[in-house]
Amino acid sequence: MVVFEDIQDVEEWLADHDYAGFWKAIALWNVFTGDERAHYDDVIAEGVVCPDLVLSCLKEMVRLDLSQRFDLKDRTFTPPDAQYLTSLH
Repeated sequence: MVVFEDIQDVEEWLADHDYAGFWKAIALWNVFTGDERAHYDDVIAEGVVCPDLVLSCLKEMVRLDLSQRFDLKDRTFTPPDAQYLTSLH
């Protein structure tokens, strides 16, 4: 099972999946129904929309769903030298 600490974790996890791998990876979270997957399969098969565009949109929908579901926030960047910074006030 994948554990997400922030939104960027979800984005990085989704980035590596192709269309078939995407559906296997997200099955655990029940973001889409079987009917919805059939719809997207048909749209691609009929050539209505570019498969890469469909996959990109699906990944964004999953990112939004999981971010809301797990109350994920953006990753906070801490510079490596932050430990050496001190306040003089």
